[in-house]
Amino acid sequence: MLKKNRLIMLALVLTFVMILSACGGGKNNANAPAQATNNASESAEPGSVTTGSSDTSGAIDTSKEVKLKMIFVGPKPVDYDIVFAEINKKLKEKINATVEGEFLDWSDWAQKYPLKLAADEDFDLIYSANWAGYNDQALKGGFLELTDELLTKYMPQTMAAMSDVSWDQAKVNGKLYMVPQNRGESVEKLILYREDLRKKHNLPEINSPETYATYLKGIAQNEKGVSPFTPETGDWKFHNLDRVLLKQQNEWNMFDLDLPFAFKLTDEKGQIFNVYETQEFKDLLVYYKDLADNNAWSKNVLNSKNDHQADFKAGKTASITHNNGTLGALMALMRQENSPYEVALADINQGKKKSVAISTQNGTSVHATSENPERSLMLIDLMQNDKELHDLMMYGVSGVHYEAVGDDKYKATAKNANFTGFSNWSFNSPLNRDNEAFPQEISDLVNGWEAKDVYHYPLETFVFDNSKVKTQIANIGNVMLRYAVPLEYGVIDDIDKGLAELNKQLKSAGIDKIQAELQAQIDAFLANK
Repeated sequence: MLKKNRLIMLALVLTFVMILSACGGGKNNANAPAQATNNASESAEPGSVTTGSSDTSGAIDTSKEVKLKMIFVGPKPVDYDIVFAEINKKLKEKINATVEGEFLDWSDWAQKYPLKLAADEDFDLIYSANWAGYNDQALKGGFLELTDELLTKYMPQTMAAMSDVSWDQAKVNGKLYMVPQNRGESVEKLILYREDLRKKHNLPEINSPETYATYLKGIAQNEKGVSPFTPETGDWKFHNLDRVLLKQQNEWNMFDLDLPFAFKLTDEKGQIFNVYETQEFKDLLVYYKDLADNNAWSKNVLNSKNDHQADFKAGKTASITHNNGTLGALMALMRQENSPYEVALADINQGKKKSVAISTQNGTSVHATSENPERSLMLIDLMQNDKELHDLMMYGVSGVHYEAVGDDKYKATAKNANFTGFSNWSFNSPLNRDNEAFPQEISDLVNGWEAKDVYHYPLETFVFDNSKVKTQIANIGNVMLRYAVPLEYGVIDDIDKGLAELNKQLKSAGIDKIQAELQAQIDAFLANK
């Protein structure tokens, strides 16, 4: 109904402008509103725009040049200056604005990201995502509320192209603080490993947690100078492999990786439980302890700042884990660069239920104190819907970083790596191109999941309002970092004692109050479905 009303509104606006044009002899065509379509043309604008101040037809006044600033996560691309110069040239033409990017490197983004918002720094746009604390930051007042009025006026193309489901998934307490991505993706984790080393040391095919452990221990014993596994750095409260060996293996889902609560995908009542109190978690700790004792990862793992993808690409580690899209892009890059290493993927949870990302997996938010929210929204509208600008932001300069293959694919050039690795995914949309070199084995795997394994569950769109338990959540996070993470990396000798101490500290930190509040909200959510 909401989308229908928006389309009716757009139709009325178009009709009104056509009447004005007829009365005025059809002049000032630059002020005609853009056609709102999924595949906007290169010349499409984000709304009715004028560069002069004498227009009285209700058009958007962009006569004042605006300089916007956006916070991205990930390293600053090598060719940032080259690509953003082209982006700004187009933005200047279309909305009389330019954008400057600031980049929070993967090694310390988790610490810097919330500080950027807490310190109320001067910027306009910021990458946002459910896994980057979107709900929490929205409730803290860091993001501008995006009303229907703002979106209809400054983002007509996105309003027409985005489904109501995607908008609803991005709402916190019924209010919107993000323009979510407009393209779905699978976020299930896979193992990327050195197939040449598996063959070299005659190790078994990796298709289960047990065979993966055999691979890791075999590499540790036989391949000196190569770390068997390198985790993703950052203040992650759960082990990097937990997404595979805890969440996927047991067909659970976890609302927030900063909290130890999960529920069974098939449980229509949505009963949550403390992961740390389960037998499954204790069994996994035994698995991890065995790996740690057999040198499956660095002894310095708790303090490591290594980029696991860079280490894998350089041959310093024999395996990593991430989602299929990220690993596929890394595989394609290594093959393009004629890497001396043979790499392959392993799904060690074959036949288990898979889930797809909701729209808030990637998105863009406007800073609550931005002095230019209107122009910020116009920029997002262009980045998601203008083919020329979308290609620049997502793939770099045509002929330099990529070559277009039809309308929906691209071929990476030798300089492709000079403009990758950062969160341009916030602008994912139907205009995305797929790398023609993307590994077919991943496409086949995902297609297989979608055919039989992808599972949609009742709580897929549930959002937890943590405003009543913020203090307890902060305390729980500190306990997880201090007591749970060392257990997960096998550096605690006595698992039973360590697990008992962890749960004791969680009780003192207020975990019962959080669980009660979370369950009450889940019950209310399911009662209204």
